[in-house]
Amino acid sequence: MKVILLEDVEKLGKRLDIKNVKKGHARNFLLPKNLARVATKEALKWRDVQIEIKKSVDDTKLKEVQSVVSKMDGLELFFKVKIGEKGQLFESLSAQKIKDKLEEAGFNVSKNQIDLAEPIKELGEFPVKVKFDHNLESIVKIIIMEEK
Repeated sequence: MKVILLEDVEKLGKRLDIKNVKKGHARNFLLPKNLARVATKEALKWRDVQIEIKKSVDDTKLKEVQSVVSKMDGLELFFKVKIGEKGQLFESLSAQKIKDKLEEAGFNVSKNQIDLAEPIKELGEFPVKVKFDHNLESIVKIIIMEEK
């Protein structure tokens, strides 16, 4: 039985894929849980329209992400921190603090997008990757200075 998947189904396929499945699987699992619909002529036309809508939405999102990446690339963020007598920092710089500083600069990112293996614990300049959808990324320069 041919069906159109309405949502991603693990080990079967992605949304809007057309799959051949056993009738029992379709009747007992996919159709009752609204994960698929039977691939009739009308349903195939509906699928084509949905694919076009998805493409236009994806193109729009890609342009928005590209715009944000180009604005963010090369951005310098300055952090002033207290330093002990031996030059050690009293606090480390985490992805959350970088996220907060980026939000102050007008960029809406999550801390999971910031590629920071471990918190920064010394003075200096550090390049940090910020990852976005569509495999795009931006490099932000983090500059840590002594607070006076």
